[in-house]
Amino acid sequence: MTTVLARPYPESMLLVPASEAGRVFCHRATVALGDVSPAGRARLDAIARWLQDAAWADWVDAGLDDGGVWIVRRLHLCIDAFPRFGDALAVDTFCSGTGRLWAERRSTVRGAGGRPLLEAVAVWVHLDARGVRPRPLPSGFEAVYGAAAAGRRVGARLAHPAEPPADAATRPWPFRGADLDLAGHVNNAVYWQTLEEELVATEPDGGLVAEIEHRGPADAGPAQVLSAGAMRWIAAAGEVVATLALGDRAA
Repeated sequence: MTTVLARPYPESMLLVPASEAGRVFCHRATVALGDVSPAGRARLDAIARWLQDAAWADWVDAGLDDGGVWIVRRLHLCIDAFPRFGDALAVDTFCSGTGRLWAERRSTVRGAGGRPLLEAVAVWVHLDARGVRPRPLPSGFEAVYGAAAAGRRVGARLAHPAEPPADAATRPWPFRGADLDLAGHVNNAVYWQTLEEELVATEPDGGLVAEIEHRGPADAGPAQVLSAGAMRWIAAAGEVVATLALGDRAA
């Protein structure tokens, strides 16, 4: 059904448990009509959106807004079971590590009875108000999130191959104006739709590992998806803007 991941996720993306003393924020979501495939399985782009919404809600609740913005550098998903249409979900999220200009966020999406359905870990980079240059973490960040991070330092270096092989299969992919977010670039959740084009044919129940690394912004217009083994490269305007990997959880 899927291709085994070409490599394990890097040590800095380990799924660390929550600290008992640290802040864990809970965001609620419901799997709605616009979130699912024809079989009623929550799509990867919907999952990415819930994680994005949970991160934003936590940040607003913490009251640390310094005028900067956060962008996803990479996101790793371990999916035991896909949420289904109509499911009420709880997204538990916490800061699991920091760097000077970025922070790592761990999340667990739970279904009925608190059952964990999937685990996620993401690195978010803190940028200036224009979304151009990285800037240090805001004042007060340590006071709110330090206990959860427990002194763990993480990196933001990307690990996927930057370029596809010469024999990679290629298919066109359009980015639409409707895919753009407040920053005027394609929203991070939209990139997952390129994998959904493949998953909708098999409709897996779970047991998947999926990962994305963002390398640059993309605008509306024609793009390409290049595929080789477990890897996918998304190219726009002649540049690779994101890479994705898909594999079996058991691997």
